[in-house]
Amino acid sequence: MQAFLCQCSNILSFENSHCLQCHAEVGFDPLSGRMQTVGAQFRRCANGATYGVCNWLLPAGAAEQLCPACQLNETIPDLQVPGNDVLWAKMEAAKKRAVYSLLQFGLPLERKSDRRPHGLSFRFLVSRAGAPVVTGHEFGVITLNLEEADDATREKNRSRLREPYRTLLGHFRHELGHYFWDQWFEHDSKRDEVLPAFRAVFGDERADYDQALNQHYQSGPPPNWQNSFVTDYATAHPWEDWAETWAHYLHMTDGVETARSFGVVVTTAARPGSEYKADSWALPAPFDKVDPAPFLDMLNEWMRISLPLNEMSSSLGQGRFYPFVLAPPVARKLHFVHCMRCRPLFR
Repeated sequence: MQAFLCQCSNILSFENSHCLQCHAEVGFDPLSGRMQTVGAQFRRCANGATYGVCNWLLPAGAAEQLCPACQLNETIPDLQVPGNDVLWAKMEAAKKRAVYSLLQFGLPLERKSDRRPHGLSFRFLVSRAGAPVVTGHEFGVITLNLEEADDATREKNRSRLREPYRTLLGHFRHELGHYFWDQWFEHDSKRDEVLPAFRAVFGDERADYDQALNQHYQSGPPPNWQNSFVTDYATAHPWEDWAETWAHYLHMTDGVETARSFGVVVTTAARPGSEYKADSWALPAPFDKVDPAPFLDMLNEWMRISLPLNEMSSSLGQGRFYPFVLAPPVARKLHFVHCMRCRPLFR
């Protein structure tokens, strides 16, 4: 995430709607990628103006009422229920950060419709008696359980599922990983060029998914799973390995962008000789000739940043900020994700 500036040069957060220094009404303009002042040139997304859950802007003369991110919503919470507006606002804030990364990557964002069957949409739902909401992705529709926006509920689920890391932003990034898997490996006209490479790195996704998940929940991850997977849930099935790795890649790239934007430079490696090297792994064709240097620079920079982040978190009495170990096979998978997100979609 960038460091944004107000017209008065005050630093703004990505979620700011007002500048605390000059009191200007501000918001994020997705077309320029900058924070702008509401006024003659820009107006608020209707979800921000009406419900206060969005700080994105539209050109003042735009025909649309909703910003590009809010246009992706298929179902919003029932706002007659007390508290749903607060939970929805948290969901939207996390979704906006996930969508920001996709815009930075230049990935297409089209709302699912009859004209765009491979587009994307979001549903924010609440569980009812006998009808629990399961967060997930299916045919371009991402469903989020609104209850996950409640911090106590999410922490309870994190502990119950033995997860070291569970966030709203992580949910969005994970489910978007499933969505883009479909875009590249199901709907892409050149999928046959990359699907064998995916199977060589992540395994064969044709394995029975329901059976694999049942086995995972009954038996847990295999011993020493950290040697090959970014999380224990990634061991369940190649689809989940991809989605967890994709989400982690977005965590790293956004974290590195934030550090660079604020001028944070860490020169000390986590331990001597721990830098990842170009010869540490190799990707199969057609990615075997792709220059790994940009990815390696980002990966090593992130690993240098994560060490002081963990120490600072401990100094403030919190748990480890970054509770992950990236073994070389995991780095290889992250490199594969990097290559795919740099590859255009072919329709």
